[in-house]
Amino acid sequence: MSASGWLGAQALTPAPGKVTDPHFELAPGYLKQADLPNSLQLLGPPPSKDSAAFAHDEEARKAALALSGTARWEMARRDADLRFPAPAENFSCAMGVRIDEQYTPQTYQVMQRVLTDAGLSTYGVKNKYNRTRPFALHDEGTCTPQDEEILRNDGSYPSGHTAAGWAWALVLAEIHPQRANELLARGLAFGQSRVICNAHWQSDVDAGRVMGAATVSRLQSDAGFQADLDAAEQELKNVKAAGGSAPMDCSAEAAAFS
Repeated sequence: MSASGWLGAQALTPAPGKVTDPHFELAPGYLKQADLPNSLQLLGPPPSKDSAAFAHDEEARKAALALSGTARWEMARRDADLRFPAPAENFSCAMGVRIDEQYTPQTYQVMQRVLTDAGLSTYGVKNKYNRTRPFALHDEGTCTPQDEEILRNDGSYPSGHTAAGWAWALVLAEIHPQRANELLARGLAFGQSRVICNAHWQSDVDAGRVMGAATVSRLQSDAGFQADLDAAEQELKNVKAAGGSAPMDCSAEAAAFS
């Protein structure tokens, strides 16, 4: 089912408008549509093309293009995939524990549901301004050519990937505060990957972080989220007590960060 179809099935009101990004068709979120952060109230318009902010966007785009083919570019390509289990795998090294449906199902489920809330929180402004993405404006490519046709018709501002990535980082840092620095660094990098992929402007990413943080702030008062968060924290304690760690190769991520 498409994201817009899923929303219709949930009979959420008011309607969020057309959701064109195919990634937000996963688990139901914690929040009702009316309880999502309102990007129309929290964000202004994207930078105009004659502004200093847009000049900064262009500088960031040009700098990112130089990373094509590097380990950091490959990390950005992996970050572009919001279909699970990819996001769980991408945050496992920072978590210090493998996140997957069998090993840490509570944490995995929290990530799936937070994706929906954080992603959908961006669509008020996305649909109002329908900002053109950098690769489309400059007739260039991205790190995921297979997604470009869809992305051309999905507003660039703010970045839904970034909103989700920053929300994940904040939530995972609550679950595992001893790894907060690593998780927050990974969340920042996850958003920056969208600039490196040439799929978003820097200002899209900055605004996406605002929406991710706003979503997590609102989730703090949601009973269902809090129950799942408590369960994920206990799950982590059990894994650590059993001597669990991240049984995976983190060398590629380390190379990308270096």
